[in-house]
Amino acid sequence: MGGASTENLYDVVVIGGGPAGLTAALYLARARYRVVVLEKEQFGGQITITSEVVNYPGIEKTDGKALTESMRRQAQNFGAEFLLTKAEALDCSGDVKKVKTSRGTLECFGILLATGAHPRMVGFAGEQEFQGHGVAYCATCDGEFFAGLDVFVVGGGFAAAEESVFLTKYARHVTILVREDDFTCARSVAEKARKHPDITVLTSTEVENVSGDSVLRLLRYRNTKTGEVHEYRPPQGETFGVFVFAGYEPATALVNGIAELDEQGYVITDRMQKTNVDGLYAAGDVCIKNLRQVVTAVGDGALAATELERYAADMQEKTGLYPVFRSPVQTQVEQQTTDGESELFGSEMIAQLGVLFEKMRQPLILQLTLDDRPVSEELRNYMEKLAGLTDKLRVEFAPSGHQEEFLPSVRVLRNDGAETGLAFHGVPGGHEFTSFVLGLYNASGPGQTIDESQAARIRQIDREIRLKIMVSLSCTMCPELVTAAQRIAAESPLVTAEVYDLNHFPQLKEQYRVMSVPCMVMNDDQITFGKKDLGQVLDFIG
Repeated sequence: MGGASTENLYDVVVIGGGPAGLTAALYLARARYRVVVLEKEQFGGQITITSEVVNYPGIEKTDGKALTESMRRQAQNFGAEFLLTKAEALDCSGDVKKVKTSRGTLECFGILLATGAHPRMVGFAGEQEFQGHGVAYCATCDGEFFAGLDVFVVGGGFAAAEESVFLTKYARHVTILVREDDFTCARSVAEKARKHPDITVLTSTEVENVSGDSVLRLLRYRNTKTGEVHEYRPPQGETFGVFVFAGYEPATALVNGIAELDEQGYVITDRMQKTNVDGLYAAGDVCIKNLRQVVTAVGDGALAATELERYAADMQEKTGLYPVFRSPVQTQVEQQTTDGESELFGSEMIAQLGVLFEKMRQPLILQLTLDDRPVSEELRNYMEKLAGLTDKLRVEFAPSGHQEEFLPSVRVLRNDGAETGLAFHGVPGGHEFTSFVLGLYNASGPGQTIDESQAARIRQIDREIRLKIMVSLSCTMCPELVTAAQRIAAESPLVTAEVYDLNHFPQLKEQYRVMSVPCMVMNDDQITFGKKDLGQVLDFIG
């Protein structure tokens, strides 16, 4: 690929790091086209919360996270680039297209939309009111909050059947409320739920409403054939959970008004995954399709990539511009990490952290306040080894007399000992490792790029704002909220953003009646649940 070139131009930008996007990246990079995958949460997509995958050809048994992490590494080994950021707007006019992100604008010839879909709300009375206080949508994230309690699952598809079995690890008993006459998923999956001793299945049943005080106290559901209404009230002093698995809504806001969508909001493509816009393709669950499985998403991604190879080659010839393909050694990957010291401080991760540390402007202090629990020793080792990788960080222990209510904790201080407003209570591992490291980068400067309009809103904050963000290290929806809140705290001396791993602080769960993560509390009295980006956190602050 000779001729004129530019360091800032990509052949293809893939939006979405699930199986469809990762497959497309693998194919494009292997053909030596420059491709970057954008993901706002974690690479792997919705399948990462699936505890067991047994129907992917060639792999007898695995889990969603392991499968997609293997896909990501394979794509990276061929030279695909990865960026944790949110795509905010597309400009598909002209030969060179633009993708505006929370970390700047990328230019490219082709775009692949592989944003997938997110859980759909059913709409029963009380559903939105009790979201986070008993109504949940992610068994992996929130199942532990219902240990020893009764749980109801709303839905009759694959997710409802599979996640019901998963929830029996925590719940005293699971009742599945199926609106249809039977499950709509494969019989083998449904039978696991039907035959489980701790699961009851009620068909032709719809939820009418849920109610309670700060948590759920009443569920009312109706048999659609007989009209009979039933009520469930938990034993005295208890609550219960309602997990909704009622399908998904396509994440197509980015292309609304650009690409043609059907009545349900799914992207309309031809047989080659092309939309009605030249250079814009779509793959995976964001598209109209009869079967939404990993194997079909992978097929979509491969097909779209093959077409985008041809399109990018044509655009190179037409424009005389040739993106510079970067070898696998050159790619700089920002990705979520899994638990475990060996993964965290392996040679690949050390190289990635080195890139970030080099960009940091000001040294920081990691101030530890510990107690005599094993988790404190874990935090100390974690921070000392992290600081040992760079001269931009050093570990100090809190001075005698320092008061800290929730231990262990690590506070991020400036080199002169001044507070940055960032702190983590517990050990920032799992899905919170990336958000913690990004918090250091934001506190040190220059930090992640933010829009001037959002920067102006941060500067306009004129009162003290104390944010408590409660998370689970297994939660895939928590890091975006954590990163956004801490980005604001790093910019404003009036804002603090402290993160708590609820696994170590059950008293917070009780105090705020937390039954879903992420949970954010402002100034001890205003509470909100669910993932949020920087703009949404600013809206909450007001």
